[in-house]
Amino acid sequence: MNRVLAHTGARYPIVQAPMGWIARSQLASAVCNAGGLGIIETSSGETENCKAEILKMRDLTTAPFGVNLPILFLKDDAMVRFICDSGVKFVTTSAGSPAKFIGPLKAAGIVVYHAVPTLDAALKCVAAGIDGLVVEGAEGGGFKNPEEVSTLVLLQAIRRAVDVPLIAAGGIMDGAGMAAAFALGAEAVQMGTRFVSAAESPVHANYKAAIVAAKETGTHVLNKRASPCIRALKTARTAAMAETGLMPPDTFARIRDLYFGGDMEASVGLAGQTAGLIDSVEPVKAIIDDTIAGFFAATARLGQYASARNFG
Repeated sequence: MNRVLAHTGARYPIVQAPMGWIARSQLASAVCNAGGLGIIETSSGETENCKAEILKMRDLTTAPFGVNLPILFLKDDAMVRFICDSGVKFVTTSAGSPAKFIGPLKAAGIVVYHAVPTLDAALKCVAAGIDGLVVEGAEGGGFKNPEEVSTLVLLQAIRRAVDVPLIAAGGIMDGAGMAAAFALGAEAVQMGTRFVSAAESPVHANYKAAIVAAKETGTHVLNKRASPCIRALKTARTAAMAETGLMPPDTFARIRDLYFGGDMEASVGLAGQTAGLIDSVEPVKAIIDDTIAGFFAATARLGQYASARNFG
C-alpha cells in the first residue's frame, strides 16, 4: 500500500502546503473534502487563531487533516501540547530540527514528516526517527534553501539514500508533475501555489490573478545572502530587492494587506515556478480530480512503453 496514504488516511496522495495565514480551515477543509490532505498552518504565529482553525476543521470535514509546526517560529511548546491533545494524527514539521518534538508527538500517536531541502537534512531527520519526509525542491514558493536544488535532483538523491516515504514538493501542479514525482520515488505530492490560486483560497482576487498571469520566469529568489531566502512573484517591489540582493526587515509587515487586501506591492507574494503553468482559478475539487485523472493518463501512457519494451 502507498505509505503516505496509510499514514494520512487521505483518499488521494495530494497534500496542500501549509502557507502562513492562507492554509486555514476554509482551504484545508475543501482539500480534505475533495480527497486530499489539508494542512493547517501555524507559521503565522497567531497561536490562538490557529488553535481555533484546528478545532473548526471538525465542523467542516469528516476527513483526516494535518497541522504544520515550523520549529524556528514556535515561541514555546504550547502548540505542540495542544496538537498532542487535539486528536490530530498527522503533523509536518519544518524550519529547524524536529528532534526536540518527535518524542512528544509520536508518544501521542501522531505521524511526523519533516520538510527538507537537502540530502544532509534528510539523513539527520531519518536518524532522529522521523516517519517520512517532504522533499522541497527549489522550484517551490515561500522559504527556500539559498543553495537551490531542483525537485528532480533532490528526490533522486534522497530516495537513493533512505527508505522512508517521500512527499514531493516544488514544481508540481498537475497529474503529469505528480507522475514524474512518483517515477523518482515519491509516494505523494504537495502543492502550494496551485491551491493558493484555487477558488476556495481565502486570498484576494488580485493575488490569484497575479499567479495566473505569471510566466514560468515570473518569480524571484530573494535574499540569498541572508535569511530567510524566499521565492516570490515578480513585482516592482521584488524587482528592487532582487537588484540589491537583500530583503528589508519590514518586508512581511504588511503581508496581510497583500494576501487579503490585494495590494501586490504591500509585501511579497510568495509563489513557486508553477505559477507559469497555472492558467485559471479552479475549484479545489476540480484541481484534485484533474490531477488524479492526469496522473493515471500519464502513467498509462508510460506503461505502454514498458509493455511493448520499446519507445514507440
